[in-house]
Parts: sequence; C-alpha cells; structure tokens
Amino acid sequence: MSDIIKLLPDHVANQIAAGEVVQRPASIVKELMENAIDAHATKIELIIRDAGKNLIQVVDNGSGMSDTDARLAFERHATSKIHCTEDIFRISTKGFRGEALASIAAVAQVELRTKTAESLTGTNIYIEGGGFQFQEPIQTAVGSNFLVKNLFYNVPARRKFLKNNNVEFRHIIDEFQRVALAHENVDFELFHNDDLIFRLRKSGLLQRIVEIFGRKLHPLLVPIKEDLGWVKLSGFAAKPEGAKKVRGEQFFFVNGRYFRSPYFNKAVQEAFEGLLLPGYIPTFFLFLELDPEKVDVNIHPQKTEVKFEDENLIFALLRSTIKKALGIYNVAPSLDFEKDVSLEAFVQQKNGSSAIFRAPEITVDRDYNPFLEERIVPGEQAALLEMYQPTASAEPSKINLFEEEDFDEDLMRLPNGYWLYNKNGKTLMLDLGRMHRLVVSERNQKFTKNTERHTLLFSLEYHMNETEKNKFRSIKKFLPALGFEMIIANDNVLRIDAVPEGLKESQVMKFMEQLFEILEYRTEDEFMQFYQNQWNKIHSKSRFDFLYKADAEQLIKDFSALGFPEYLPSGKRCYIELPLDDLKNKF
Repeated sequence: MSDIIKLLPDHVANQIAAGEVVQRPASIVKELMENAIDAHATKIELIIRDAGKNLIQVVDNGSGMSDTDARLAFERHATSKIHCTEDIFRISTKGFRGEALASIAAVAQVELRTKTAESLTGTNIYIEGGGFQFQEPIQTAVGSNFLVKNLFYNVPARRKFLKNNNVEFRHIIDEFQRVALAHENVDFELFHNDDLIFRLRKSGLLQRIVEIFGRKLHPLLVPIKEDLGWVKLSGFAAKPEGAKKVRGEQFFFVNGRYFRSPYFNKAVQEAFEGLLLPGYIPTFFLFLELDPEKVDVNIHPQKTEVKFEDENLIFALLRSTIKKALGIYNVAPSLDFEKDVSLEAFVQQKNGSSAIFRAPEITVDRDYNPFLEERIVPGEQAALLEMYQPTASAEPSKINLFEEEDFDEDLMRLPNGYWLYNKNGKTLMLDLGRMHRLVVSERNQKFTKNTERHTLLFSLEYHMNETEKNKFRSIKKFLPALGFEMIIANDNVLRIDAVPEGLKESQVMKFMEQLFEILEYRTEDEFMQFYQNQWNKIHSKSRFDFLYKADAEQLIKDFSALGFPEYLPSGKRCYIELPLDDLKNKF
C-alpha cells in the first residue's frame, strides 16, 4: 500500500486556518483594531465600503513596523507579543498567536503602508491570496495603514454565505464598540461608504458610553466600583428602566479585553432579581482587572472565551457589588451593616437645634367599657342615628346593564366569554375573538396595499444614538409607504410628523423603541414581515379581552362592515344562532 499522508501546501493550510480567524468582515475589523491598540496608537480610523466586503481600512498612529517586520508579520506564527511558553500565561496584549495577518492575507488582497518614527521612509507591501507580490519604499505617516480588499475573492463558497450589507455592518459596529469602550483614552472614527458613523474623542468611560449609546442612557447609569486587592471591578450598570428584551448592551471586559460569559451574566441578572419584568435583560458595562496569570484567554482563536482561576469568587463579587450599588442609589432596598444601633438618632430642625427621636408610647385606658351607654356623647349618638336612618326619598339603585347609547340592538356578555346579540329578530351567540381576527386580517390587507397616514398635531421627537441612526438609514425608504413621515431634524433627533392611521400617539414612542431594539440583525427583506408582526401585536386582542360593552359594540360595527360573515377562511364559525323555539319548549 502506497503512502497517502501528505503535507498540505502553505496556501491551503492558511485558508483552512483563516476559517477559524476570519469568519466575516467584522473579524478582520477586530484583529486590525486590536493590533493598532497593541502598537500604542492614540488615534484609530476605520474606513468601510460595502459592509467590509470590498474594503476594510484601518489607519493608526502607532509605533509602525520596519521593513523586515512588515514582511514577517504576514507569516504564520510570527508575533512580537510572546517569546516563550511562560508568556502565554501572562498575556497583557490583545494579540499573541501570530495567525491573524496570515489568515487575512490568505482570503483577500492586502496592502500595508507603515513607518516607524526612526525611519526616514516607510514601506509598502502587497499580498494577494496569501502570495507575496511586492515590497517597496514609500513616503507615509508614522504608524500603520492596512487595506483589506475583496474579502473571500478566492473562496467564493465562503463569500456567498455572507449576509446582506446591513447585517454585516451591524457586526462591524459591534466589534468597533467593544474596542472603543475598552480604550476611552484613544480617538476613534468610523466611516461607511464615505458617511461618518462615529467620531469618538478621548474622554472618560461615562462620556464614551454616552457617545456610543446616546444621552438617553446617561441618567440611568449607576457607577459600580469595588477593589479587593487581587481583583478590581469598575464600570456602570443601568437602572431597571434601561433594561431591554434583546441582548446587545451587555459588556464584560477583563484587562481591557472583551469577553462573553453566560455564567457572569447570570450573576448580574441575580443582582437585579425582583427589579426587572420577566424576559428583560439589564444593561451593563463592567470591567475586571486582575493578574494576567489568573485568567486564561488562550481558549479560542476569537479570544472571546475566557477562563478564570477564581470564577465563583468573581461571580459573588459581581452579584454583591451591583446589588449594593443599586441600593446606594435607591434602586433597590439595602441594609446598612455599618450603622451602630446603640447610638441615638438626631435630626436637624429648621432653627438648627437637634431633636431626639423617641419610641412612641402607647397609653391604655384600663377603665374603658364599650358597653356603657354614657360613653357615647349625646351629640355623637344623634349623628349616628341620623347616619343610619333611611330617608324618605331614597330609592333602590337602578343600573341599566343594556345601555342603548347609539347602539340600537341588545348586547350582553355571558360568563364564559361569549356574547349574546339580537340581530333582525334573531339571537346570536358571538365569538368576538374570531370576529376580531377577521377584522384585523382585512385591515392588514388594506394596510399592505395602501396605508393612510395620520398627521400629528404636535411632532414627536425620538433621540437616537449612532447605532439607531444607522438602522434608521437602512429602513427609511420603506417608511413613507407604511404611513410614517419622519426626518432627522438635528444631529441625533428623529422628528416624527405623521404615523399610520390606527397607531395611537401614545404608542408611537414605544413602537419606535421596539423597532430599534428588535431590528438588530434583520435584513431589509425581513423588515416588512417584522413590521407586520409588530402591527398585529398592537391591534391583537383575544376573546377574553373584550370585557367592556363599548369595545364589543365597536367590533360588531367593524364586523358588520365586512357583511357579517359567518365563517373564517379556516372554516370556523364566528357566531351561531340560538334555537329560541327549542329553548321555550324546555319550559
């Protein structure tokens, strides 16, 4: 039998390795931005075209690379971050594997322009599909300028699995935000198709959070801080009003590195126990600092999975610190264990003097006898007699359960949720739930064909963050046909002038919040279906929701406008006629 095991060519091995490191354009953004951070850059500019499919450019003012380093950087397992095995267990940089640039170059056309502060000229290197093309001297600024073009051009099977531009760009924004949050002392800019999306200046953590997620979040943030010596916890958690039904604004960082942890998410959720409605997830931005030897980031090429040496202790730290912070800011009840109960409590009066709080005293009249008539003062007795003496003009209360108002026919609700209705001399038993489904279905059909709009007397303003502005741009072309009329009035203010007929003004802001929350990774094609579902939720009612006669009357009027059909398209009855003659015979 001949030998069958062979070494793979380098370009094939690099493409296989790229499958772990480069999953989508956002993966390249993460690797290049983290390399810029490791190069001590104070300004990073990210330029994107077509959601990164055609161009990802990262420009930084870091230390740059020499001619030799620039060439070696694209070789597999070439890195400046570690030198021996022991370094793996005390990693303080973002990158260390030496795989990212080789993997990126294997599936794209990569150009690098870089220069160090000591060099008179820089270097320009071009690699295509993992193959070195040329390297030449060039005049360029100090730092590095990476250009990644035509991602997966040589692996079409991988390229066709990329999502549409809105979804891929949403993932890029996620990676950009994670790096920007962890390094508030660095300036960041993000451009997409020549449009400025983010411009973040060097600031504190609170200001950086507000710049990214909008000023609406600012009054809701509660500072979190605890220092146990071996571990430090800092950051912010939002009050219950900032919780959402979808994930997105939950961030954990350890030593400046973003990571995911369902276990620690549970700790935060427990800290909010009793404060959130079911299904809501708290918003938080939490930073852990501890000895690099007590944390292992060498778990997965994406480096978002992390192992801790004292995981249970950190879980308890997160839960107790957040709960304490919520108590301090009067979000949740807390106990003051440092209070000395033996001390007298004093309070300052208006004139500046102190008054001592004393326990209330209870006095008991031991001679009291409730059966002695003389205990009731004559005047009080007369008042009691007058209170309980019926007046001559008093009559039994008359409540008309079948108020006619502007409705001409009798209608009565049965205890089982059905309704009785007299129509043209016949008595019908109605299933209002099924009738309502038919009315809503007909309304939605008209809605999809031609939506009427309702102009608001006073325009509403919705304050957006940069992420929501990007979402709005992707769907704004659909909004006029749906009955909305809204424009971006100021930098981050969306002015709503008209809404679809049937959408109450009190529901508009809530609807917009749900729109931006749930429209996280949806494509433009999915938007109409999503909107239809949201519209149905707003106007849906079960049979048992029709408790009031006015609601039932309005539904019957709408149902009559359809011709009072007896059956649903599925064949189920909307109502039945009661056989009154048969019922009379039973008497």
